[in-house]
Amino acid sequence: MNQFIILLQQQPIYFYTLITILGLLIGSFLNVVIYRLPVMMERAFKKDAGEYFNLDNATDTLDTKHNETDAIFNLSIPRSACPNCKHKITAIENIPVVSFLFLKGKCSDCKIKISPRYPLIELLTGVLSLVVAFQFGVTWQVVAALILTWSLITLTFIDFDTMLLPDSIVLPILWLGLFCNNLMLFTDLQSAFIGALAGYLSLWSIYWAFKLITGKEGMGYGDFKLFALIGAWLGWQYLPLTILLSSVVGAVIGIVLMINRNKNTTMAIPFGPYLAIAGWIALMWGEQINQAYLGYMGL
Repeated sequence: MNQFIILLQQQPIYFYTLITILGLLIGSFLNVVIYRLPVMMERAFKKDAGEYFNLDNATDTLDTKHNETDAIFNLSIPRSACPNCKHKITAIENIPVVSFLFLKGKCSDCKIKISPRYPLIELLTGVLSLVVAFQFGVTWQVVAALILTWSLITLTFIDFDTMLLPDSIVLPILWLGLFCNNLMLFTDLQSAFIGALAGYLSLWSIYWAFKLITGKEGMGYGDFKLFALIGAWLGWQYLPLTILLSSVVGAVIGIVLMINRNKNTTMAIPFGPYLAIAGWIALMWGEQINQAYLGYMGL
């Protein structure tokens, strides 16, 4: 193992290639998580509600939106299939990006178009994984940063689709951030603990102040937890930068979305993706951004 690590350090091209390929493969898996986890959450909610209210037909209406009829539905079962003809996706048809190009973006059986979102998520995951590899090199930091990156990609797309930030992802990654900083991978444990606490309470306070003033809910509890996650990984020192960056990212993406959706200014736009993107930027270049800002201010 030590010889393998030394080889990667001496021949970084192998390291970057390995991480990119791994990122593409993980991106394929993230596509599954992004689609299936919300369905699994919906099934679990309806099942629990049915049992609580003694509704005998609760399970009969599960997942009608997603046309899922399989008794078992999780991240591995049933096999991925074409939503139109139910053709089971073979291993050769599931190679990240390459299969999409080889199939010309169509199902091999019924020839219906495959959403380009799938290869784009795979490509995005591969590219961001490569950026992480460049930033941290062959270190334990790169392992942790990759896990955080993949988690933030998943949360971003789930929140865009469903306006949900699943606890099953957010909470374990939050605790992992505290564990990593117990080893001082990104900051010290005290900063990480205060970051998690301040991240949650700051947005919680804004939420309740906004609700008391307007009577409306401006964000969800998942956003509080996600900000706590970012604080646990980066420390409280990067929370102001993350909020600033999320505002910039939100303004840019929000304008684009409103233009593409016929300028409908009443639509709800989730805040989680902006926090996730801002948190990742802060992870990668937060120190440089802070130093540049302080230098600009003459501090």
